[in-house]
Amino acid sequence: MLSTVLPMRAANCVAPKSYQLDFTNLPGSEVGRAPDGWQAIVPLGGAKHRLWLKSLPASGSAVVLDLPLDANFELRLQAARRFWLALEHRPLGTPPLALPALKRRRLILALRALDGWQQGNSYRQIAQGLFGSHRIGERGWKTDDLRSRTIRLVKLGRRLMRLRCRALLHKGKDDSS
Repeated sequence: MLSTVLPMRAANCVAPKSYQLDFTNLPGSEVGRAPDGWQAIVPLGGAKHRLWLKSLPASGSAVVLDLPLDANFELRLQAARRFWLALEHRPLGTPPLALPALKRRRLILALRALDGWQQGNSYRQIAQGLFGSHRIGERGWKTDDLRSRTIRLVKLGRRLMRLRCRALLHKGKDDSS
């Protein structure tokens, strides 16, 4: 199961009015039977929340989230918090799998550098394509910071290609090499 899918089940109590969910009548929601239970995509608070239920709870009953303590606990906890904030009609914040802007930019540059490298371009040509010709000096290319940065970006791009881009989605791991 994906780490952002929230496993839910019915509780043995009646939920307060603001927390009552009727999964069969939620506007814009998609509920479908799966071999192992029910899957629901519920739009709340401007986001789509993905839920998994062993069985559909009765209308008006409280639901409980089951968050296993495993390697993806932090992501599940963030997804659960966003779902709760949506029920509270509060701002949700950033999605759990959202990449920070600087990391996203670095990964884009790495993939572009990899493309240039695979086409047989030199590091200087790749750097010119990534950063512009005006930033590449005529002298001292061997000691230029952009040369080192370009080489690191190509290495990161090659590593992403070898890992089949799994590293793109691995939250919390620093790609500083």
